[in-house]
Amino acid sequence: MSAPFMSLYRCCQRSALLVVSRRSLSSVSPPSSASPSILVSSPPLHTRFLRYLTQRFYDVEMLQSWSFLQRWKRVQKRNTYYGYTQKNYGSDIAAAYYILSLKGGFRFVGQSEWFIADRRGKFNWAFLDHKNTPLEEVNMNYTGINYRGLDNLEVQKSLRTLSIRGCPEVDDWFLTRLHMFQDSLEELDISHCPRITTGGLAALRNLKGLKRLDVSSLPGISSPGVVIILLEEMLPKCDVIANGYDHTLREES
Repeated sequence: MSAPFMSLYRCCQRSALLVVSRRSLSSVSPPSSASPSILVSSPPLHTRFLRYLTQRFYDVEMLQSWSFLQRWKRVQKRNTYYGYTQKNYGSDIAAAYYILSLKGGFRFVGQSEWFIADRRGKFNWAFLDHKNTPLEEVNMNYTGINYRGLDNLEVQKSLRTLSIRGCPEVDDWFLTRLHMFQDSLEELDISHCPRITTGGLAALRNLKGLKRLDVSSLPGISSPGVVIILLEEMLPKCDVIANGYDHTLREES
């Protein structure tokens, strides 16, 4: 094969290879248009976590609302009106049974014995022998009593002492209903109740017969020194007990 022919053959061979290479490159689609996810990096961990919380926010909110509703229903059920018991055994026995069902205690008028439920809710059924005997002292410390439960005690016109220390459901509305005992109540302990505020204490002005009032350690009270002074002026015949506060605030004007 002559030299000129050989040069022409090699030139045609290189041209063919160049065409094949261009066709191969043109068949490959650009990565930027076909798979953009390859170019975009994933967000940081804290961003993905916040996004997850946002998506689950309403689920958590719904769960909390449901939990609160169920708790509220349990409290209301414990404080239901014992109408059936009252109809069949009388209002005094119904009030006594309500108190014991909440693990509280009481003493009948003219009796020295206290009827108290233990931690398991067990109590002595001998209180049924005291039909038509009103209650004189009631201890509901750290129980679930609320304003609705007072319906069971409303007819207790001989109630002299009521202690509701540390009750989580006792609030201002509860205090406004205590006027039902204004003719008999002499001692009241509402200390350590977290939901009582200054506004609720103002309702105690109706209890003119009070001789002792314990308002110690009420976290919802602002300016306790001023509040204590107002209580002493509102109930001049009452000994106001107020521990757990900065007593220098008594000098506030």
